[in-house]
Amino acid sequence: MRLILEKLIERRWRLKNPDPHLVKKLTEEMKISPLHAALLVNRGIETQLQVAEFITPKLSSMSDPFLMKGVEEAVERILIAQSRSETICIHGDYDVDGVTAVVVLTAFFRAVSIPVCYLIPRRIEEGYGLSRDGIDEAKRLGAKVLITVDCGITSVAEADYCRESGIDLIITDHHTPGEIIPAACAVINPLQPGCNAPFNKLAGVGIAFKLAVALRSRLRREGYFESIPEPNLKEYLDLVALGTIADLVPLVGENRTIVLYGLQEMATSSRVGIAALKKVADIKAEVSTVDVGFRLAPRLNAAGRLDDAKRGVELLLTSDPELAAHLAEELDVANRERQTIEKEIFAEALDRLLNDETLKGRTAVVLASGNWHPGVIGIVASRVVERCHRPTILIAMQNGEGKGSGRSIPAFHLYNALAASAEHLVKFGGHRQAAGISILEQNLAAFYDLFDGHAVENLTAEDLIPAYAVDAEISPEDLGEQLLSIINSLKPFGMGNSEPLFLLRGVEVVSHRLIKDSHLKMSLNINGRIVDSIGFKMAGKLPVPEFIDILFTPELNVWKGKKSLQLRLRDIRSPEK
Repeated sequence: MRLILEKLIERRWRLKNPDPHLVKKLTEEMKISPLHAALLVNRGIETQLQVAEFITPKLSSMSDPFLMKGVEEAVERILIAQSRSETICIHGDYDVDGVTAVVVLTAFFRAVSIPVCYLIPRRIEEGYGLSRDGIDEAKRLGAKVLITVDCGITSVAEADYCRESGIDLIITDHHTPGEIIPAACAVINPLQPGCNAPFNKLAGVGIAFKLAVALRSRLRREGYFESIPEPNLKEYLDLVALGTIADLVPLVGENRTIVLYGLQEMATSSRVGIAALKKVADIKAEVSTVDVGFRLAPRLNAAGRLDDAKRGVELLLTSDPELAAHLAEELDVANRERQTIEKEIFAEALDRLLNDETLKGRTAVVLASGNWHPGVIGIVASRVVERCHRPTILIAMQNGEGKGSGRSIPAFHLYNALAASAEHLVKFGGHRQAAGISILEQNLAAFYDLFDGHAVENLTAEDLIPAYAVDAEISPEDLGEQLLSIINSLKPFGMGNSEPLFLLRGVEVVSHRLIKDSHLKMSLNINGRIVDSIGFKMAGKLPVPEFIDILFTPELNVWKGKKSLQLRLRDIRSPEK
């Protein structure tokens, strides 16, 4: 572990090798370049129909929500609530996925005149998920139906308590189910046994949106919109895209469709809350997945991480520009505070990894502290994974009990590892790559031993060396407008559809300098053409040799109205390696 942390990890360069027969077939059928065809095949796009669905996805091609198990029962109960003027309570999670899911259903129910309220637990005081206190609060608010969004799939005891309290529970969630499915009025989760939905990678907000689509369909069939305006659910896609990108679900299939149209909605800024959020984040025009992931979502997340996620809900629900501007400024301040706390925790975690002898030889990382803020440790865990490429769980301890957040590497199934170590946990939940836990302090050592043992058994030495997956090796002649056009056709990028990464060998370095002490700016001579490049946080690559091989993504740089080709570097190395 120590050797890994004392220097930047040298990543392997793994060149993808798409099936040449598939590439040739796609090249001929679609009349596109072999490079374009190779990029598509690398993404699992192998037929003309798949190309059409990938390049020009259509909302009309999204699957019928009634194919998802539990949707029919949920819609029936909601319609009964509407006919009786019963209040429905939406219970969400405090992250961006949960917040946007709450907003989608709350806004939609208001639009169709269904009495609605919402609850989001405070992270520090109440913790994640549905609780008895939350159910009691819903009852106090007069709710007869409680709908969870982005949580609830493991709430077996809470489902029983809902029934005892006279509340009908509808669960909508996308997390991995446990062995027992809660006994709710309806359970909507495409990962549950017996669900035949054709797409099962939706975020929590995507599932909430599907429920809204199904309900609108039923209301339309019953003539409900003859007397009131029918909500245009396309206008909700900005919210759905925001939560989908933030939750790092794969941007493939229906998620890709959602994000493509949702980003278009965000660009119009018709929702005053998103317009205000864009303003404090200094986003002026087109919105990209990077803008959402690194500028919008962190600000929206900051409220739930440090205090109360309800501020994010109110920001996205309000139609008052003045209130939206005030709330967005509050979230911006909270985000700066979050960044400060995050840096302090990360520095302490790295110091322990460098100097704690008890961690030497471990395959996984588990660190706990009574000084850490539970709302920030998930972000720090991601940074630790990025730095040392090990499955990582950070735990904030308080009064003998810890709340932990875990992040993983591609080769390691984090949820399965926690399930194998569950005897030492109070509770846990999550996905393959991210999860949360609760643990008693006296069980920490035993848990670490079992968790680390699972990592030893399931990871090879090669798994612990990160790799760049390179789409193609190209020649200098390939760099141009056509390549930029091909790259644009593959957007939006994100989990499951990463930006194309190219290899160019033997490039001459004309000049180089550091920007802000961490970013490497270079001028490169590529076959007699001087091209600018930027390598963010690549100061550790100094000194730079005269000739280098580069991994990069080309992009169009606009500066003072002038457009030029720029290479965004991911890695460099000496040609002899």
